[in-house]
Amino acid sequence: MEVIKDIRTRKGANLNLKGGAEKILDKTISPLNFAIRPDDFFGIAPKLILKEGAPVKLGSPIFFSKKNPNIKFVSPVAGTITNVVRGPKRKIENIIIKASTKQDSIKHSVSGWDKKNRDDLKSLLTGSGNWPFIHQRPYGTIANPTDTPKAIFVSTVKTDPLHGDLQFILKDQKNDFQLGINLLNKLVDEPVFLGVDKEFSDYFESIEGVQHYTVRGPHPAGNLSLHIQELTPLNIGERIWTVNAEDVANLGRFLNSGIFCPRRTIAISGNAVENPKYFQTTIGAELQPFLRKVGTIDKKIRVINGDVLTGDDSTFNCFLGYFNNLVTVIPEGDEYRMFGWLPFVDNNILSLSNTSFSRVFNRKGFDVNTNSNGEERALVVTGEMEKLFPLEIYPMQLLKACMVGDIEKMEALGIYEVVPEDFGLIDYSNTSKIEAQEIIREGIELMINEVD
Repeated sequence: MEVIKDIRTRKGANLNLKGGAEKILDKTISPLNFAIRPDDFFGIAPKLILKEGAPVKLGSPIFFSKKNPNIKFVSPVAGTITNVVRGPKRKIENIIIKASTKQDSIKHSVSGWDKKNRDDLKSLLTGSGNWPFIHQRPYGTIANPTDTPKAIFVSTVKTDPLHGDLQFILKDQKNDFQLGINLLNKLVDEPVFLGVDKEFSDYFESIEGVQHYTVRGPHPAGNLSLHIQELTPLNIGERIWTVNAEDVANLGRFLNSGIFCPRRTIAISGNAVENPKYFQTTIGAELQPFLRKVGTIDKKIRVINGDVLTGDDSTFNCFLGYFNNLVTVIPEGDEYRMFGWLPFVDNNILSLSNTSFSRVFNRKGFDVNTNSNGEERALVVTGEMEKLFPLEIYPMQLLKACMVGDIEKMEALGIYEVVPEDFGLIDYSNTSKIEAQEIIREGIELMINEVD
């Protein structure tokens, strides 16, 4: 494996949490209900094609993007649309599908795909429902099929808390993964960038037709924003596309069968889970059967669609997020710690401060809950954000520019180079307790509406 660059950072922090998933893959659960949540597709305004009560096949288009009607979002299973859940202003929040016993599917012609030109391949992917797997930078939105990207990035590096092991998830999918890479290479002028963990690169070193780079360092070293900045920084007007590792394999399976592949391997993790492990399921599956199978320790729990830093607040009866490989379950934290700011009060509290004794006495992992230990405070200059933020960007200044909606300063300070998840660790660590990810998300929405 020829490595074009070794990306290494010392900025950041690894959160040592209890409840990592045991490497056991359970394929026994077949959920009955599934859902597609339009909010999983940042920047998309959905337009329904089908209504409640309509029968669907696996791969049937359910809605499309108003901004680009060619991009279709399809059903992950065959069955019936039982409910279209709407929120304020009739916003579509969930499209719920009850699976049928017989799983009929829509089949597309994929013969000779490697001989097709770029435009024909894009039409095949947009019409079959595979295009939403491809995201673009800046902004982290669904890619525009009319663009030609500067580069395509696929990362197999995960550093977020309790992250799923992609080598375990993809251990039997190498051929599909390679086929997906071959497809992506047809959409870009230079080979795909493939990121691998410096310490665990063996599995992916045989993948061909890619530019390998290695990554090491604490979270958020696994975030693609850092990789892009190190390898091919974005300039104004340029586009870079990104694809999640398991979705590359899904693209490969589509080329083999002509049928949209919605496979999703998830890790159910967290210190409120009795038997954390992996499950093979389908995009949008209801979470209840999996949570019952692993068991929960506490009665009052918080189900998080994703990791504890960037995931969405969910419930026991919610559905798996479209792109998630992780569901985290932790106890609700509604207690009050007297004198909790003192370093010797409780050595079991996870802290990034060197003044906390827990950094010395607890090496086996921490039990955490949702307690935020305080409310939002004044935003003061402490330098703590810069110590944890590996990108060559001033995070506090960018947050301030987003808060006041100063578009020129946002551009100058690097809004094109970040996505909200890059600020997940800052959300956790900053003493001001501001919602940094929400501020960045609102800033990006302003840029999309005013600039693009």
